[in-house]
Amino acid sequence: MGIPNIIALITGIALFLFGMNLMGDSLKQVAGHKLEVILWRLSRTPLKGILFGALVTAAVQSSSATTIMVVGFVNSGMMQLAQAIGVIMGANIGTSITEWILCLSLVGGNSSPLLQLLSISTLTAALGVIGIILRMFCKTPTKKHVGEILLGFAVLMFGMATMSGSVAVLRDNAAFINFFTVFSNPLLGILIGIVFTAILQSSSAACGILQALSLTGAIPFSTALPIIMGIGIGASTPVLLSAIGASKNGKRTALIYLFNDLFGAIIWGIVFYALNYFIHFGFMSATVGPVYIALTNNIYRVLTVLVLAFFIPLLEKLVCWLVKDDPAEKAAEMDIDRLEERFIIHPALAIEQSRIALSSMAERSQSNLILAFKLLTDFSWNDFNALQEDESIVDRYEDKLGTYLVKVSRSEMTHDQNKRVFEFLHIIGDFERISDHAVNISKVAREITEKKVTFSSSAQRELAILQSAVTEIVAISMEAFIKDDREIAFRVEPLEELIDILCDEIKMRHIDRVQAGSCSLGPGFIFNDLLTNYERVADHCSNIAALIIQIEADNFDQHEYLNRMKELRTHNFNKYFEEYSRKYVLDKV
Repeated sequence: MGIPNIIALITGIALFLFGMNLMGDSLKQVAGHKLEVILWRLSRTPLKGILFGALVTAAVQSSSATTIMVVGFVNSGMMQLAQAIGVIMGANIGTSITEWILCLSLVGGNSSPLLQLLSISTLTAALGVIGIILRMFCKTPTKKHVGEILLGFAVLMFGMATMSGSVAVLRDNAAFINFFTVFSNPLLGILIGIVFTAILQSSSAACGILQALSLTGAIPFSTALPIIMGIGIGASTPVLLSAIGASKNGKRTALIYLFNDLFGAIIWGIVFYALNYFIHFGFMSATVGPVYIALTNNIYRVLTVLVLAFFIPLLEKLVCWLVKDDPAEKAAEMDIDRLEERFIIHPALAIEQSRIALSSMAERSQSNLILAFKLLTDFSWNDFNALQEDESIVDRYEDKLGTYLVKVSRSEMTHDQNKRVFEFLHIIGDFERISDHAVNISKVAREITEKKVTFSSSAQRELAILQSAVTEIVAISMEAFIKDDREIAFRVEPLEELIDILCDEIKMRHIDRVQAGSCSLGPGFIFNDLLTNYERVADHCSNIAALIIQIEADNFDQHEYLNRMKELRTHNFNKYFEEYSRKYVLDKV
């Protein structure tokens, strides 16, 4: 085998890998979102998980890609570990479909004229031309992706043909034939399969190259079987790498993928070679071609799943025993872990996970404000410190959500998805600022305690009324966002205007009390700090409500909307304003 043949082999491998990746990525763009939503929703039982795992993997052409996605589902809490095991087993079946596609490269040659029309060269040329036309001349993204699927398929098949042609000269090479007889040793064959697949990061690619080499007639069944077993184990490498930094359940899911093929190799290795020891199968020395490799791979994977499916509960217990829960870490896990990088290429899932995380952020900001109000009348260092810690968590929400949503915004999305990401990106800051004001209020509470500041009874009653109004505006704002309810959101702006009026009135009254001598100047600064924070909280609630209401409009202008609502008193503004004016009334002076 000369240098030109080696270069042709390397070129064929490169084209093969590129074509497979292009086809798989384009398939995800065309059908990936739907398939993965189905996978998430319809994997409630092991059988359904196996079926849909096989379906999705056959579509994306990679069991590793499916399993990495499942690791993301489990890591984010969307899928239970037991569900994931069935899906991973199905993925191991689905990935063997690729080998049957590659068998098309055998069609043609000296066959009948009808079959020659389906030869690899004819099929590659036809698909390549159609793919180029769709990719270059169609404007819709879906048609462009379909063109890329066809181009990927054509490149994959051409790469397979190039590999096969480059190794054809080895058909009569005695050294090459003797080289493969070494791998008839099962342990050595499994090891070479593991290493080869770990390098390529794809079991489909490894099997494809094995099929190409089998065309030389140098690979006996005794060599092919252990290599196929090793290929399954080696394919777990990218999955294990993806689990670095994942949650406990994410790591457990990655181990399931490894154990599925590892136990399959152990079980069927023992059974098959034990039987061969006593029976001496005659086909062990028979040479195999691409079709027999595809068939062997299929049968091996299906039998493995049929056996291990009965032991799903035991597999779950095993990985839970190997990757033990840390009570401290478990208590610290938050919904922010839902923001999986793996979902960015699937906007529907990424947006839904962001919404859930944002809802948790909203609830945490609201609880921080309630705790801050409590500190004003019943200060404790435990509560104060707890609030500071919760604020750091809210900051983490802001950082992670902001970064995550910016990445999502770069994905290919529908018009509605773009608007939803726009809303989330703008609303994050308001949730975070409400929590910031809760911290400010807690620091005011600390100052009141440390300096033993007291307000007059009139000031305390006014603060209590204002505090109740702020508590309500935060509650309805958060409820409007969590429920995505525009009707509730319409209540916010009238209450926000009333709070502004109350703040102005209370400030004037406090100035009068300071001038009259019933309140001192020192506590007056602290009092004004509280009013400022209350007013700012209401402003952020107004921003949240405006986003919820106006997100349906293509040309969103928050300030224009707020001004128009106040000027025109639209959508029951007066009704709600009067309702709140009767509810939050200051004492007469």
